[in-house]
Amino acid sequence: MTHETTANMARRHFMKSILATGAAAAAPANLSSQPNPANESAPNDRVYWIKTVKQISHPVLEAVSKAQLREKMPVEAAAGVQEERRKSTHLEAFGRLLTGLAPWLESIPPNDESALQATYRDWARLGIQHGTDPKSPDYMNFGMTPQSVVDAAFLALGILRAPKQLWEPLDKTTRANLIKALEATRQVLPGQSNWLLFSAMVEAGLCFMGAPWDSMRVDYALQMHKQWFVGDGTYGDGPNFHWDYYNSFVIQPMLMKLLETVPAKSGMWSAFKPVVFERARRYAAIQERLISPEGTFPAVGRSLTYRFGAFQLLSDISLRQMLPEGVAPEQVRCALTAVMKRMIERPGTFDSNGWLTIGFAGHQPHMGEPYISTGSLYLCSAAWLPLGLPADNIFWSGQAKPWTAVKLWNGEDMMADHALSV
Repeated sequence: MTHETTANMARRHFMKSILATGAAAAAPANLSSQPNPANESAPNDRVYWIKTVKQISHPVLEAVSKAQLREKMPVEAAAGVQEERRKSTHLEAFGRLLTGLAPWLESIPPNDESALQATYRDWARLGIQHGTDPKSPDYMNFGMTPQSVVDAAFLALGILRAPKQLWEPLDKTTRANLIKALEATRQVLPGQSNWLLFSAMVEAGLCFMGAPWDSMRVDYALQMHKQWFVGDGTYGDGPNFHWDYYNSFVIQPMLMKLLETVPAKSGMWSAFKPVVFERARRYAAIQERLISPEGTFPAVGRSLTYRFGAFQLLSDISLRQMLPEGVAPEQVRCALTAVMKRMIERPGTFDSNGWLTIGFAGHQPHMGEPYISTGSLYLCSAAWLPLGLPADNIFWSGQAKPWTAVKLWNGEDMMADHALSV
């Protein structure tokens, strides 16, 4: 009889630790295709997500609520670009954080989350007030740099995801300042890439807010992405295909939100909408299959320092309760929890004051491209979108289920995967 290898023992113990929080269905040494019978598994996953929300969000929201984000937040960036990044990084942190946090802010939470949610709602609205007021020490430099159109778009996306909490309660002055801030980014000329969607999303935000909006910017973004579709639920980032996660970071979530926010100005927009949603469901199925039994995913392409924000599209489709056939909400919850645990608990992920550091698995500063700074990292929040679902929704309340890679590597017989033809 051969002895178990050290690597196999480590792998087995890691999967047991995931099961302790309901994040996996079984350990690799005995991967069961049955749901985890532990009654506490489902509640524990949501508790863990809220704990992660607080750990990541609190420093940003507390500082911005006091107009102290510039004072408090460190600016980590590549050598030689710190000062340039300092012009945009605060808007990045705030806009990106809200884009993922918004559905939870908009929801009716269980009692044990209500106090934290009420605080974060107040702080988020104060952040919008301070961040868009040109006289505030925390004004976020809308239009000053090309980067500002990116994060104005993420801020607009967050507001569109939580209009009752992030728009309706704003006073008239703050609403006017917000509209002017978004309009200021129009001077940025977006490149022939996913950046077209940032300009379009700003216009969608203005449309929602009752301000004049430019339908041509929206039309151009939609027309080009229609051309840039490369097949099987995937778009090119511009005319070329890129192996990265920008279909999830930006392209597909923004396409969906654009098409359900702006009134159709052409037949193409109306005809394109169901196609966009069908493609998004296929891409969500692909994303779920990318999560390994160990809770890892391929480290391919740029912007990997956004960490589990790579799964915004899978999270968005989960929030919309539009998961494709064969992908259960419970298995997505378990898969995303495994990824989150794997990354958030890596030593070095936070600095001594609780701010995110540049890295994919811990602190890896050389993984940050020149456009990456501390604020950029808060796009990880985009994985939290399912927190907008009620706690009694099956996504949260259902017993733990193994995700696709767990089932396949356990030898479970499953239907073959197929490409989407539209």
